[in-house]
Amino acid sequence: MRRYERIARDLRDAINRGDYRPGDTIPHEPELMERYGASRHAVRTAVAALTREGLVIPVRRRGTVVRDRAGRRRVRRGLLVRRDHRGYVMPAAAREGEPWQVHGRPRRDTVPIPARAAELLGLEEGATALRRRRVTSPEGEPPFQLVDTWIHPDAVADAPQVAERDTGPGGYLDRLEEAGHGPLSWAEYIRVRMPAPDEARLLGMPTSMPVMEIARVGTSARTNAPVEATICIIPGDRVELVTQLRRAPSARWRDRSAHHDGS
Repeated sequence: MRRYERIARDLRDAINRGDYRPGDTIPHEPELMERYGASRHAVRTAVAALTREGLVIPVRRRGTVVRDRAGRRRVRRGLLVRRDHRGYVMPAAAREGEPWQVHGRPRRDTVPIPARAAELLGLEEGATALRRRRVTSPEGEPPFQLVDTWIHPDAVADAPQVAERDTGPGGYLDRLEEAGHGPLSWAEYIRVRMPAPDEARLLGMPTSMPVMEIARVGTSARTNAPVEATICIIPGDRVELVTQLRRAPSARWRDRSAHHDGS
């Protein structure tokens, strides 16, 4: 076993035993170098391996901190958009009746739109657009998802209340529909990518870990053009999608035992 592998193994075991708990800082480089009689390169390689595994993250002015992790969540994403007393309910990771919390304060601002959101809304990258941002999770868990809703500038002009802190009953989707874009229709796009630095920071995850990106685009019935795009980012070690497969009529079960009995 190479020196860095031994260091990584010992630190990994200590984290899994609970010697270092979420939020704790692991020993700094000089201490690990002295403890293992190792070079700075070996120590950094070991810590980098634990970072890639999602066990630790670098935190400015503190050092390397044990990451607060929760179990991987199995999500069955349906295709049905429902409605309750709050407004539209989209397919989500939340289970029925499960309490969720918001981390920090939800934000709304007009900022340059990044490439992916611009592509989905048919805008030029870097054009200014309204973004509504929140970080959420099941109650008592570390951040699970970063959700950015981008609203097309033309739609904001049609429904100015979507830019306000309180968008009223039914939220921004109801305001868009009331402004003449209803009934909206939606499509989802799911892919895997690496996180941007600010996304990783808000989700408390390493930049070396992939994320699942679920993008939902709402299209206007009046213009047949997209008016809003909601992009949900989830750390790769926090979720797996489950789909129940169904048989088509052609996928008939061939009961060979019955055929054998009848011959």
